[in-house]
Amino acid sequence: MIIKQLSVFLENKTGRLNEVTSLLGEAQINISAFNIADTSEFGILRMIVSDPEKALVVLKEASFSVSLTDVICLSTPNQPGALAKALNILADEGVFIEYLYAYSNEGKAANIMLKPTDIQKCIKVLSDHQLDLVKASDLYKI
Repeated sequence: MIIKQLSVFLENKTGRLNEVTSLLGEAQINISAFNIADTSEFGILRMIVSDPEKALVVLKEASFSVSLTDVICLSTPNQPGALAKALNILADEGVFIEYLYAYSNEGKAANIMLKPTDIQKCIKVLSDHQLDLVKASDLYKI
């Protein structure tokens, strides 16, 4: 259930994102989800890719500052209130979420990437409440 997320630090200048996506494409690594958080000087590109270990090597060899982070993926119905329900459960159980990002999966479900401070507790709480966690192997092949 733990998913390896790639985090890449990018200078805020034209072409840096293109370099990352080109390198991954040339290495036959697919991006299934991503998010960019930026400041005035740099951005953090967070990605779920088909082969996180290979992507780490490819980008480090190209002198990018890159790391792997453990996250989980919650799948909820793509309907109003579904995310709020899950987040309320986590809050009630004292699970703090550092950040999250989401994408719709063909309109039927929403996949939410979560970075909790305590990943094992988060998995347990979501599982105990019978919420759907996506396996890493399923997410990497999207």
